[in-house]
Amino acid sequence: MTDQPSLPARSRMRRFFAVALPFWGGPTRWRAWFLTLTVLVFVAAQIATAVGVNAWNRLFFDALETRNAATVWSVVAWLPLLVVVSSLTLSALVISRMLLQTRWREYLTKRLAGWWIADQRYYRLQFIAREQTAPEYRIADDVRLAIEPLVEFAIGLISAAVTAATFAAILWHVAGSASFTLGGVAIVIPSYMALAAILYAVIASLAAYFAGRPLVGKISAKNEAEAQFRAEMTRLRENAESIALIKGDADERASVGENYGRVVSAWLRVIRQQGVIALVLNTNGALFPIVPLLLIAPKYLSGEVTLGAVMQVVAAFSAVQAALIWFVDNFVRLAEWFASVSRVDELQEALEALDLGTIMEGDTRIQLGESEDGAIHLENLSIAHSNGRAVITDASTVIGLGEKVLIVGESGTGKSTLIRALAGLWPWGSGSITVPRGKSMAFVPQKPYLPIGSLRTVLLYPEAELPVKDEVIVAALKRCGLGYMAKRLDETDAWDRILSGGERQRVAFARLVIQRPDIIIMDEATSALDEDSQNSLLGLLEAELAHATVISVGHRPGLEEYHDRKITLEKRLAGAQLTSRRLGKSLWRLFRTKQAANDAAT
Repeated sequence: MTDQPSLPARSRMRRFFAVALPFWGGPTRWRAWFLTLTVLVFVAAQIATAVGVNAWNRLFFDALETRNAATVWSVVAWLPLLVVVSSLTLSALVISRMLLQTRWREYLTKRLAGWWIADQRYYRLQFIAREQTAPEYRIADDVRLAIEPLVEFAIGLISAAVTAATFAAILWHVAGSASFTLGGVAIVIPSYMALAAILYAVIASLAAYFAGRPLVGKISAKNEAEAQFRAEMTRLRENAESIALIKGDADERASVGENYGRVVSAWLRVIRQQGVIALVLNTNGALFPIVPLLLIAPKYLSGEVTLGAVMQVVAAFSAVQAALIWFVDNFVRLAEWFASVSRVDELQEALEALDLGTIMEGDTRIQLGESEDGAIHLENLSIAHSNGRAVITDASTVIGLGEKVLIVGESGTGKSTLIRALAGLWPWGSGSITVPRGKSMAFVPQKPYLPIGSLRTVLLYPEAELPVKDEVIVAALKRCGLGYMAKRLDETDAWDRILSGGERQRVAFARLVIQRPDIIIMDEATSALDEDSQNSLLGLLEAELAHATVISVGHRPGLEEYHDRKITLEKRLAGAQLTSRRLGKSLWRLFRTKQAANDAAT
């Protein structure tokens, strides 16, 4: 997927709308259509109010021209009503617009976030689409920047079209035709003010388009640089302790400076292009109020129109002009919007590729299934990197119900990758893995995840609502060497930061004792513990988790004592191969198991 060419703009927008537009269908359709119709009603009301203000201008200036005080004050009396109606209409339009933006963004965010999180896509995406930096920012920021301006653009475009038609009719009716003689030939231009407004808008729009066309790519590059910079800062915060311990401040400062340098360079390219666009827009801004006055002046001087008609024509011309150059006024925002749409669609494209399995040559995947005999079966299992390079080839074995298996091997033989495949996280390869039907599975990584919440929530994760008595939780804490934390069950704290690596691993074992899963998969689960603590916790596998099937990766001394079988991954040129050896239960293991049972009793 990473080698695919960038999709054209039309395809990007078509794919984006395919995901976003179902907001008007399915469960959200009633809310979506109600908000949409509400917005359209207030857009129409706003335009009607603008027409009323335009007519009021003519009446007011005609009254001034005749110096008729009574007429002037009678016209002024209508002004408070126009102001109140205009204010209420605009306020209602703003509120309904913001509600539509919020609900549409809610729909798309839930859809993309749910897609990203489900089936561990958030994990696997990093392996097949490394250029998809910070997908969380694409969902949080770019979805907002794709939806909010889009609603404003739609309202603006509809309003511009209706406004242009309405006020062009006013120009046609009030300004009439232009008549002049050229070379003895009488020439009449019907509705010359409306035609002039259209011609002026076309020229201004073309100038803005050619000046701003390169801006889309520059804004997209700027947004990507910003996302990479935020991701760098997040990485620094998440690894603050490790960096501080090895005194990596200078290197990190240089890295941050280099990343921000790319942000500055991207911004400078955007600024240069916006400078060209600003020249076009400012030239238009200077001519905008002058052109209608110059065009209507001859008719006023000849007495064909009144002062009120002049003011009405100028206001109508300005309204038509503003409507027709909507594209000019919004070109920069359109470019920014399309850059965000592209980033959202790139994430969608990566998720689709992940689902379709098109990221590996040959389109092969590890087949996951259910076994009927309670055992875990690996049949002709080959595991590869996402680029197709073989890690493990032709592995076949059976792990029986309740069996404790230790996986060992040299660095780079694919031990952790095999664990990920067993947990269903790694689809790249061939062959099959079948696990017992209806059995619960727990995965214990080297650095266990601790969610935000109370200590009770942490211990019950991911089954936070599991009905477990306090005495069961307290007993598990004591058994895992965390009895001093029993009084903090309902405290909410940043547990992932305040607990040491060893404490986090003890918490992971306490979860196992509380939740008692049927299958336990461990990856260096005791690496942060001293030998005595490791022995105490591994004793749980026999004392309290004897029913569970255990598959663990580790290389520390003493691990064999707590396993029935050892699987060794031996490195080969074509990929590591698997050999298996059964381990006998030594007297030392039996003694430790008895000691673990005594620890549990006390």
